[in-house]
Amino acid sequence: MRRLRIAAFVAALAAASVASAETIDVNGVKRSYTAQLPAKKPAALVIVLHGKTQRGADMVTRTAWPQVAKREGFAVVFPDGLNHAWADARTKAGPALRGPPVGTDDVAFIAKLVEKLVADGTADAKRVYVAGSSNGGAMAMTLVCARADLFAAGASVIMNLTDEAAVTCHPSRPLPMLLINGTADPLVPYEGGRGSSYYAADGFWSTDETLAFWRKLNGCETGDAGTVDLPDKNPADQSTITRITSRCPAGHDVVLYRINHGGHRMPGFAPDARFPRVATSLLGSQNSDIDGAETIWTFFSQLP
Repeated sequence: MRRLRIAAFVAALAAASVASAETIDVNGVKRSYTAQLPAKKPAALVIVLHGKTQRGADMVTRTAWPQVAKREGFAVVFPDGLNHAWADARTKAGPALRGPPVGTDDVAFIAKLVEKLVADGTADAKRVYVAGSSNGGAMAMTLVCARADLFAAGASVIMNLTDEAAVTCHPSRPLPMLLINGTADPLVPYEGGRGSSYYAADGFWSTDETLAFWRKLNGCETGDAGTVDLPDKNPADQSTITRITSRCPAGHDVVLYRINHGGHRMPGFAPDARFPRVATSLLGSQNSDIDGAETIWTFFSQLP
């Protein structure tokens, strides 16, 4: 298992070697991002949003997105939030974590980035997706709510809605949504409210409420369509995966991957943090029965 993790990590770094750092002007502010583009264009495009305290480069080196994009031939872009954070629909943050500068418009930033890549022939306008983790997951949901016209689907990892985020969510059309949340998350509690960590914010909805919200927006029936316990490929990670599906109209899919006993971590075959042991003590366990990037791309790629 350790060899497999190391091999996956090395492959991701190799794929990331073709990525390039770019900037774009947004309302007079220079914004940065890292892009890995395929030879064949136009291609599907995935916007990958980092968590608070991170940069796009962290998602390049600590997830399998570069490897998956290279293998599947899609474009992947890793934007950088100002102050290592995103101005999502929430205005309340944890007591020790500041957000981006007042007035930051990250919806405008990502929209302009997508529009640029579509206009220059890099991205297929009908196959643009957004995925994010933690604060990036909140930003992904904010973008789906505010600019559904730009995206074909969204994915949010280790994040739930809040009253603020939900009341401002009025997407112009239903979009498929994938959620991946851990039941032992100390920052964004699965059952809602405030997490146990000092860095946690308050007022989160539960994952069940968040799932029901997206089902309602997408015209799905209430309740689960089915639950499947996935193989426990790595018992040592002390967590398992349950896949929960919904009864939705065609192309409006809403799916939850529940990480049983999983923490505030991106599931993956390689460590998602520079110091895995420290991350485990602060954020809980990382599941390695599935890989987050692989799982999200499989969801995106199967949509009509």
